[in-house]
Amino acid sequence: MSSLTTNYLAPSGREEAWRFTPLKRLAGLADPSTSTSSEVTFLFKSGQSPQVDFKDVVSSTLPPTYVSTDLITNRVRSESLTTSHLKIAKDAQLTEPIMLGRNCTGKPQTARLVIEAGINSVATVIIENQGAAQIGEEIEIIVSSGARLNFVTLQEWSSEAIHLGQHHAMIAKDGEFNSYVITVGGSVVRLNPTVDFTGEGASANLFGLYFATSGQHLEHRIHVDHKIANAKSRVNYKGALSGKDARTVWIGDVFIHKGADGTDTYELNRNLLLTDGARADSVPNLEIETGEIVGAGHASTTGRFDDEQLFYLQSRGIPSEIARRLVIRGFFAEIIGKLNNEVIQERIMDRIDLELAQVGV
Repeated sequence: MSSLTTNYLAPSGREEAWRFTPLKRLAGLADPSTSTSSEVTFLFKSGQSPQVDFKDVVSSTLPPTYVSTDLITNRVRSESLTTSHLKIAKDAQLTEPIMLGRNCTGKPQTARLVIEAGINSVATVIIENQGAAQIGEEIEIIVSSGARLNFVTLQEWSSEAIHLGQHHAMIAKDGEFNSYVITVGGSVVRLNPTVDFTGEGASANLFGLYFATSGQHLEHRIHVDHKIANAKSRVNYKGALSGKDARTVWIGDVFIHKGADGTDTYELNRNLLLTDGARADSVPNLEIETGEIVGAGHASTTGRFDDEQLFYLQSRGIPSEIARRLVIRGFFAEIIGKLNNEVIQERIMDRIDLELAQVGV
């Protein structure tokens, strides 16, 4: 067990970064007086090949390559003695996904993972999060020149789990990073997917899906930093909420710096409220310091069922309950379909169907 040695104070909730988060429900992960375990939590499940190297190393031998202001990330860096390192070889063309899982104790833990996608490599990495956990994590993703990396995280936690983390991608010249964040479980899940571009021609597509039921707090804070010219980003997150005190928070920050000419960016967040008592906060932010861009925009919507869709289905003999579930499946289909993995796609939709049945939707 270890405690944080760097000097920081637990957040009060008045800070902008923490004002939406239920601090009392974080199992002490944001409190420096709470001890954590730094046991390794990432496990290699499948996808082994001569072009894939996965091992645990002493954290000091793999220092961070970027500066983070995130409290949880800096705690992880201070306390995690071991870092899991996944390295994909140059020019690797992997047709099967690399699957990583978890070894969680149910007590406060920290975990750090570094993923390196070699030059001109093509790969998919899927992280499955299941069971009970109280975990703070940092995942650092390095996408080398010409590489294409699909990165999927599945938050299918049990109802008592706490998950706080930052997933930071650095994308080099002509690199492509596609992120898919699927959150359908946990008591409190707070994830920060962040992106830096380090070379022209780089692109990032950040997709997300979340479904919150009674008492769940699901928070996603996206930050895309356009410092390099001629880079492209797209953000598209969709969420649905059902049940008393179901709560979601989506923050979408895009910053286009002076000199980042030729930037092309757009961010979208859509939320579907299924019952009374649910709340969705959606805050898109776009800051632009140069006028020489291809395009920049954002949109956010929060609303209830489309009655016309329900009427259309019911007029064709489909019972109300089934019609509502079909509308929800259709709402999520755009994101789910991008996973290109039928087993996972059906598993996520089955989980959503189960949650809907439990809340009577």
